[in-house]
Amino acid sequence: MTLSAEQQIEAFRRMWLIRYFEEAAIRLYGEGRYRGSTHPYIAQEATALGVCAALQSTDVVLATYRGHGAAIAKGADPKAMMAELLGKATGMCKGKGGSMHMSQTEVGFLGCNAIVAGHIAIAGGVALAQQLDGTGAVTACFFGDGASCEGVFYETLNMATLWKLPLLLVVENNEYAISTHVSDAISVPDISMRAQGFGLPGVTVDGRDFDAVYAAATQAVARARRGDGPTLLEAKTVRWSRHSAVAAGGAGGEKADRWKLTDPIPRFRQELIQRGILAEARAAEIERDARQVIDDAAAYAIDSPYPALEELHTDIFA
Repeated sequence: MTLSAEQQIEAFRRMWLIRYFEEAAIRLYGEGRYRGSTHPYIAQEATALGVCAALQSTDVVLATYRGHGAAIAKGADPKAMMAELLGKATGMCKGKGGSMHMSQTEVGFLGCNAIVAGHIAIAGGVALAQQLDGTGAVTACFFGDGASCEGVFYETLNMATLWKLPLLLVVENNEYAISTHVSDAISVPDISMRAQGFGLPGVTVDGRDFDAVYAAATQAVARARRGDGPTLLEAKTVRWSRHSAVAAGGAGGEKADRWKLTDPIPRFRQELIQRGILAEARAAEIERDARQVIDDAAAYAIDSPYPALEELHTDIFA
């Protein structure tokens, strides 16, 4: 572990921010505060934070429609995120993106994407631009196990390896593509094995273990930064909740209760306490503060105005 004590505590704090943000998002949806849908990242917090802890401020991240966790991990503002979720003018995209199209480029979060695997090729293009510009920056792209069955995933692996792009491909294997279990859709035990056919490293880690994710991501980012090309990192994790606020699929019932025994937050909390980095009282204080931050963000979003009608024709590109 090369992270300082302060950096590890900050990762722990952001775990709670993600958890409470998603719980608030589910609650606000149930109250009819916004339309569309939302895809909870609950129980996957260690993956996004482990990867983003290995990145520099100049590196960039792209995520799926289940991207709130990656946004907070990269440093996005929960207030602006919550306002965006509710379609308010104070949102990070002026309320025009919503849950599945959030972005905050100033912190290096290039956005979520509602098209399954659609952003994987975009991430390859961003990494190509970084390479051509000679910035030394790296692109990290998060996607699910279902997206690893799309053709664009293989096309990007092939070209990224040929061109040695500074790209980290993070497949978050949470066991279900909506309601299809990974064993019914993927013929190999580890998705990372698919890297073998394209000549890039494939690594599988426990996505609920912050330290394991951080260690693997650190090696992959260093490899990308020195010009040796991409890495496929598979983080095996779970999701407790349904696929989305409006769709069933996977999780729920007794299996959800079993999965809760692998919750990454108390796991990381215990690690920090054992290392002498965190005391019990301080851990409880961090949790309370994170809840307050999200409660304040929810109140801010509810009280914020909707975009004016004139905004309908702005921010349009052709």
